Amino acid sequence: MIKEVEKAGWILDRTRGSHHVFRHPHYSHHITIPHPKKELGVGLVRAIRKQAGL
Repeated sequence: MIKEVEKAGWILDRTRGSHHVFRHPHYSHHITIPHPKKELGVGLVRAIRKQAGL
């Protein structure tokens, strides 16, 4: 998921614990992606993709 948003132009802004916060030069909002040891849930992946415009 992290590689997917980086490929779409999102830049890692900061990391807090296991959460990576990305910003995009053309959008005013940011997206937060947890970096768990296990797989992300289907609903969470869908929501992140929607927020990132993927």
